[in-house]
Amino acid sequence: MPDILVRHIDEALADRIKEIAREHQWSLNEAILYALRRGVGLGPEEARRELHDIAMLSGTWESTETAAFRAALEAFERVAGRPLFVDDAAEDQAPK
Repeated sequence: MPDILVRHIDEALADRIKEIAREHQWSLNEAILYALRRGVGLGPEEARRELHDIAMLSGTWESTETAAFRAALEAFERVAGRPLFVDDAAEDQAPK
């Protein structure tokens, strides 16, 4: 597929592209391709694009997912109620 460089994008257009990307949880490139397809008259069906790159692996977590992940990490940091790793340098500097 060819690459095309677009210059002189004004702030309003850039902001709208970013907004579309956020709304759909797309990369900026996906939002731009969507807008271009719609702009040249391709309908919604034609504007849908299959993901064949790393973009399909990226995404965002909801706050509940983030909290669950952090809780799991904290559980892995302790075995038998004791920390797995102790920073000796931090212990030496801690007030006694």
